[in-house]
Amino acid sequence: MGKKKKHKKSHLPFRLNVLFFVIFLLFAGLILQLGVVQILFGADAQEEIDKTTNQTVSAPVPRGKMYDRFGNVLADTKPLYSITYTPMQTPSQDFHLQLAEKLAKLIDMSEDDMDSITLRDKKDYWILKHPDAYQDRLTEEQLTNNPEENSDEKSPYELLLDTISEEDLSFGDKDKEIMAIKRKLDRATAFTPHVIKNENVTQEEYARVAEHQHNLKGINASTDWERTYPEGSLFKDYLGKVSNDGIPKEDIEFYLTRNYKPNDRVGTSGIEQEYENLLKGEKKKIQYTTDRSGEIVDESVVHEGSQGKNLVLSFDTEFQKAMEKSLRNHLGKARAKYPYPNRFMDEAMAVAMDPNTGEVLGIAAQKWDNEEQEFVDRSIHAVTAPVAPGSAVKGATLLAGYDFGAVGIGSGFNDQPIKLAGTPQKASYRNLDYVNDIEALQKSSNVYMFHIGMRIAGDPSYQPGEKLSYEPGRFQMFRNYYAQFGLGTKTGIDIPSETESTGLKSDNYKAGNMLDLAIGQYDTYTTMQLAQYVSTIANDGYRVQPRLVKEVREPSVQKEQEEQLGPVMESYSTNVLNRITMGQKYIDRVQQGFYQVFNTTGGTADDEFADKSYTAAGKTGTAQINYYEPIRNNGETVRYEPRPTENLTLVGYAPYNNPEIAFAVAVPYGATGEQISNQYPINKEIGGDILDTYFDLKEKRAKQEKDEKDNDNKSEQKNN
Repeated sequence: MGKKKKHKKSHLPFRLNVLFFVIFLLFAGLILQLGVVQILFGADAQEEIDKTTNQTVSAPVPRGKMYDRFGNVLADTKPLYSITYTPMQTPSQDFHLQLAEKLAKLIDMSEDDMDSITLRDKKDYWILKHPDAYQDRLTEEQLTNNPEENSDEKSPYELLLDTISEEDLSFGDKDKEIMAIKRKLDRATAFTPHVIKNENVTQEEYARVAEHQHNLKGINASTDWERTYPEGSLFKDYLGKVSNDGIPKEDIEFYLTRNYKPNDRVGTSGIEQEYENLLKGEKKKIQYTTDRSGEIVDESVVHEGSQGKNLVLSFDTEFQKAMEKSLRNHLGKARAKYPYPNRFMDEAMAVAMDPNTGEVLGIAAQKWDNEEQEFVDRSIHAVTAPVAPGSAVKGATLLAGYDFGAVGIGSGFNDQPIKLAGTPQKASYRNLDYVNDIEALQKSSNVYMFHIGMRIAGDPSYQPGEKLSYEPGRFQMFRNYYAQFGLGTKTGIDIPSETESTGLKSDNYKAGNMLDLAIGQYDTYTTMQLAQYVSTIANDGYRVQPRLVKEVREPSVQKEQEEQLGPVMESYSTNVLNRITMGQKYIDRVQQGFYQVFNTTGGTADDEFADKSYTAAGKTGTAQINYYEPIRNNGETVRYEPRPTENLTLVGYAPYNNPEIAFAVAVPYGATGEQISNQYPINKEIGGDILDTYFDLKEKRAKQEKDEKDNDNKSEQKNN
């Protein structure tokens, strides 16, 4: 009988059961874990999913206005449509390209915007439009190039830039518009509105952008403002400018440390810059809520902000217009009498101020533009263009002589030419014989001032033909005397440009130049400095800071359908910078000499002022200098040739016993050739116009005020 076959039992079902059981345990564990997460941490997980971020963005507000002393608007703010971009994060270049392409279909960019496109902008644009260019133009080795920082090796991007030719950069107008828009998008910083277009935005453009805002991430159709000037170019040099496209690069560090944003508009010159902190206002703050993807899910205004403070300036608009007209009128007459090319600069400058408070009433400069054949405004030159003033500074010279002890009250000299060894003969415009201190001012004796200069230099007794004794340091001592009056130093006027205009001073001087300094033919001073100098004499020796801003006001208010100035926030009081060291009796003496210049026979300005209805005082000035005329060949300057010429100046004040107005006039290179001996007295003509206008306006306004008061009284009586 055969052996029974034994079957081997399979273990596969058991192993499958074990595997299924393990899988079951894993799924059970996973389900349990999900249950725990859902029950214990579900709310936290959902909160994380729904997590949002709040960011506050500052929006610009209208800039403060500027008014003249009588409430006439000089600088206003006009609302205008604006297209802005506020990125919620740092977008990619591709995103900016796509956004620029969408915007270019809705708005038109200006020629200036398209002209600002750089070669690099064009190359960057080309690369974005040709993403395959890396593979097409670079080798595998170049593509993997990864230079270290500060290495001379170039990155793949830089290598690709080098391959782009001029032919590649042939773009149409639409491409240029896209590039211009993208250029502005790239300059925006996160959470800060940046202007894409705010000039000449049409209603159609505004409406199109507003309609498509849902598809233009970060783009907003809003309102902005621009500066307008109701009086045109009047005072423009002093009102200053405001940037249109963010903070200027040279000032970026200064403003960023003061919590400004790079694209904030700021004052860049004049009063706009000096009073930026008041004019800028307080920005409106908007809080944006964004989700994890950067999409805005909510926005709310958390602070309404307020427009900038308004400034009331010291300027008198009507007086200023008359002043500028006078400069043009008399320059025109001088040109007609002595035609070009016998003339050089064809410019006149003038400043008028209250000598007691320092408030500037008018400040002007007009210059003939020979190419345009018209007068152009150069009023900033009154603060930035120093000239040799000539005899106008002799009041300061005499007071320095008194203080030093070089002369005393009543001291006199024989006005005869001065001849020092190694120095050309120096004299007055004519021999005046014996003159005392007052007559030296009245008749404008150079010789009298030479003696003061020599004595301050260290030579107490002049002898013809001798070499001038000179003690080191005396030249600077003489300059320090002038500085007490504001000559050769900053006047303190409240605009930033004066930091560059303190006058020209040479350190390469000789002892004999003390004599030139004493008659105003060495150092140079601005017209504003001359006005401060004569004001110091007019108000008994107190040097007062010139001011362009009188008051700071809260924003304007509407009252009975009229806009009225807001309440006074701050009123600037008179700021006395120093009191000169000379005693009152000496100042009285110089004032008397200035009186005789304008009012007595033999005075150098009596022909213009002696018969006026008001009593004025002052000093004329003539400085003999060289004008270095450029000699050109084929349009290029090949050399400069000296031409003898004269500066004509005048300083004065009125009324003599109780000064209300002080002024200075400067006409650089105003006399040439035959004019030197037979000059047109343009300095005195302009000075006469300034004072005539001031007192005529004062009388007219007093009459208007009286008439208004009488009418009010009549109306009140009628109502009663």
